Amino acid sequence: MGHEVVKHVHGMHVVQYGPRQAPPLVLIHGSGSSGSSWSPVVPALADRYHVIRVDLPGHGQSSPAPSYDVPEQAGRLAAVLDELALRPVTAVGHSSGGYVATALTEQRPDLVGSLALISSGPSPDALLPQPALLRALTAPPLGPLLWPIRSDTMLRKGMSSVCNRPVDIPDELVAEVRGIDYRTFRTVLRRNTAYIAERSVPERLAALDVPVLVIFGAADRRWDPSSVHRYDTVATARIEQLPDVGHLPMFEAPETTGELLRAFAVAGR
Repeated sequence: MGHEVVKHVHGMHVVQYGPRQAPPLVLIHGSGSSGSSWSPVVPALADRYHVIRVDLPGHGQSSPAPSYDVPEQAGRLAAVLDELALRPVTAVGHSSGGYVATALTEQRPDLVGSLALISSGPSPDALLPQPALLRALTAPPLGPLLWPIRSDTMLRKGMSSVCNRPVDIPDELVAEVRGIDYRTFRTVLRRNTAYIAERSVPERLAALDVPVLVIFGAADRRWDPSSVHRYDTVATARIEQLPDVGHLPMFEAPETTGELLRAFAVAGR
């Protein structure tokens, strides 16, 4: 699986895998993460698709942005895809990356042929009480104090605290998460909440005419797993709930997640 790294297309770090002429599939990570979060499923996708992995603004190796509003982030991603002359894409978003994928489809239906959401909570009221370590790291009063002194062990524990199975978080992802600015992270969380509070994701999807795949862990520790059924109102959506899987299906069930995405990207086109 060869790859080509394209640094800073419109300020965003982009890594491309697989044959350039294959159908394009864009992977969009969640808040406080990076494109490296997709590494367990890329090999299963890159033999059939032209896989584009991005770091959103202020994350990973991408530059900060003046605004972290979800529609603004989607607009920046659209500019990258235009520059790379890629369309129509299958847009795949994990957690709040699903909001960016949804906003991209709202803004640019010409760019998105199908949409897959993984662990994307439908609206703010579906958020569960967060694990204690995650709360301490990411919210006042402790967050600003702990953020600069986070150890690799603490970061790994924080990420795995939303999982239901043991996971191996790669060094590259830990290093990229370490690089995220605390204020940026808090702003991104607020803007994500504002986007789904204004209008829920199922409401937004119901207004779009694209095939949708919703993947949710039946033991998600960030979002109430039963809230996945709110997506039942989307006529074009297929829902897959993964038993015993938490918030990171790419790490907890990479084979199943990769297979679902492979099959959907074909059917959804």
